[in-house]
Amino acid sequence: MSQKNPTIVWLRRDLRLRDNPALESAADSGAPLILLYVHGCEGDKWSPGAASQWWLHFSLEAFADSVDDKLWIRTAEPLAVLQNIIARTGADTVVWNRQYEPEMVARDKRIRKCLADDGIAVQSFNGAMCVEPWELETQKGDPYRVFTPYYRKWKERTFSEAEDEPPTLNLIADNETVKVGDLGLLPAIRWDRGFYNVWTPGEVGAHQALESFIESAIDDYEDGRDRPAVDGTSRMSPHLHFGEIAPWTVAQRCRSASDHAEPFVRELAWREFSRQMLFYFPSTTDTPLNDKFAEFPWHDDEDALQRWQKGQTGIPIVDAGMRELWTHGWMHNRVRMIVGSFLTKNLTQHWLHGARWFWDCLVDADLANNTQGWQWIAGCGADAAPYFRVFNPVLQAEKFDPKSEYIKRWVPELDKLSAKHARAPWEAPRTALEDAGIELGTDYPRPIVDLKKSREQALSAYSKVK
Repeated sequence: MSQKNPTIVWLRRDLRLRDNPALESAADSGAPLILLYVHGCEGDKWSPGAASQWWLHFSLEAFADSVDDKLWIRTAEPLAVLQNIIARTGADTVVWNRQYEPEMVARDKRIRKCLADDGIAVQSFNGAMCVEPWELETQKGDPYRVFTPYYRKWKERTFSEAEDEPPTLNLIADNETVKVGDLGLLPAIRWDRGFYNVWTPGEVGAHQALESFIESAIDDYEDGRDRPAVDGTSRMSPHLHFGEIAPWTVAQRCRSASDHAEPFVRELAWREFSRQMLFYFPSTTDTPLNDKFAEFPWHDDEDALQRWQKGQTGIPIVDAGMRELWTHGWMHNRVRMIVGSFLTKNLTQHWLHGARWFWDCLVDADLANNTQGWQWIAGCGADAAPYFRVFNPVLQAEKFDPKSEYIKRWVPELDKLSAKHARAPWEAPRTALEDAGIELGTDYPRPIVDLKKSREQALSAYSKVK
C-alpha cells in the first residue's frame, strides 16, 4: 500500500483533541497529519480584543503542549499559508470545523474554491454547535427570530455523541513554527494580573471547569445564576468560545449528571440561537435588527461613557460589574443586563459603545453572543427586552444581591455601609456616611444621572421613534 499524502487539519476556534470532528475524520483516514493554526485570520472588523488575545495565548500553549509541540503556527494570509504547506509537503486534503461569523463564512468559501481549483480535497465539519443555523426553521422556512419556539425545536434534536478518548494521531512536526510567545498576545502593561487565579485556558481547564460546575452549582443553577455574589454559574463561556470543549459534550455531561440540568442547557441553546441570528442577519453586528432604532436619538457623552467603563458612575451595582469585568475579563450575566440597561437607557448611549467595550474586555467575547446580548438589552434585536423595560439598578441589587456582598467585593469604598445604603449611598443619612468614612463626590462618586428622570427621558425618546 502506498504512503498516504498528508492531511492538513486547519484549527481555528477548536483547540481540543476530544470531540473534534475535523480532527477525528482526518485521523480515521490514516494519513499523517499537519495540525495548523494561522494567527490573525479572524477578520478585520471584529478582530479579537485584548482579553480574548490573553486567553488565546494560553489556550494555544495548552494545545501545543497536548500534541508535544507538533502544532504548526503561521501568521500570513491563510490561503497563502495553506498553498505553501501543500507545495512543501504534498498534502492533498484540508479539513476544518466550520465558523459562522459573516467574515469567516466568506473567507472559507473563497479558500475552499481556490483549493478545489488546485485539485485539493476540502472537507468541513460541525465542531462548534449542537444544531447548526440552517437545521432549524419555522413552518414558513424562515430562520427563527423568537427564542422560545426555536428552543422547542432545538431540544428535540439528537446531538453528536461525546467521545471518551481523543483519537490516535500520526503527527508531522514542524521546525519552522512561530512560537506562541512571539504572537504578541499578552499585554505589555500588565492589566491582566487578575486573570491568572480565575481562569485555566485549554482543554484540560475546560473539563475541570465543567466538572466543578456539575459538582457545586448545577442543581441550584436556575436560582444561583441570578445571584452575582454566589458562584452559581458555569463560567464555561470562554472555553466554549475557543472550542476547548464541544457544546454537545457539555450538554450530555450535564444531563447525565443532574435532573436539574435543563435551565443550563437552555443557555447553550440561547448561545446557538444567537449564532443563528448572526448567520442570517450578518449586519446586526453594527446595525439594529429592528430598523426603527436606526433613528433613535442616542447621546454621545464621552465623559459618561468613560465613567461607565471605569466603574465610576456612582451606581454601586453598575460600578461593581464594570470593575469585575476589568479585573477578571468576565461579568456575571445578571449584572451584564443591569450595566447594559443603564448604559443604553439611563445614559441613552448607543448599544455599540457597550458591545465594543465588552468585546475588548471579555475573555469570552463571542461575536454572536455579544451582538445578540446588546441588541436584546437595548430593545432593538430579536426576541428583545422591550425598550420600556428599564432595569432599576437599585431594585435589581436589592433582589439579587440582598446583602450587598457583590457590591462590597468590587466597590470596597462602601464596605462599612449597611447593605441597604451600599445599594444607594446617595440615599444614606449623613450620619451613616460619616460613620463609614465616606464623603460622596470624594470617596465615592455621586450618581452620574438621576435614575427616575433618566428613565423618563429614555421612554420619551422611545415614544418618538416607535
